[in-house]
Amino acid sequence: MYPEHTPRVPAQRAVEVHQPTPLPPAATVPAPLVPVQPSSVPAVASIVLPDGRVVTGYAIDPTRPEPVTAPSAVSRTAVNAALGGVGFLAVCGGLLLLTSFIAALTAFITQLIILAAVIFGGWIAVQVLSASGHRGGTTVNIRRAVFKRNHFHG
Repeated sequence: MYPEHTPRVPAQRAVEVHQPTPLPPAATVPAPLVPVQPSSVPAVASIVLPDGRVVTGYAIDPTRPEPVTAPSAVSRTAVNAALGGVGFLAVCGGLLLLTSFIAALTAFITQLIILAAVIFGGWIAVQVLSASGHRGGTTVNIRRAVFKRNHFHG
């Protein structure tokens, strides 16, 4: 039913290898150097080392440490407590405004529901009262009908 398994050599394909070609370096023309004269000539200092060598160089201003700030008169804990109290008051005020907003929104929705009920009730009243005023719809002539054993025969 099935053909016998015959080992096959996979078809060989021609493989083409592409090597990247290097780009020639761009000809860069160095920018002309324009000598800049310093506004003032810094002072040159020479130091004689203990072994007799002389080191000459420009004098560098020593780095000055940052001034130490005096401790504040109010403790950090007191500042944090005060900020926490201000934040708590802000949250309480926001919640008070939120509850006022929710109460106003509830009153508005209640008024809309009442208005819809009044309008719908008025529409129903007009329909009921106007139906009795005019004689429309299906008219049945009862005089010619015969009633027999609770069956209606026309």
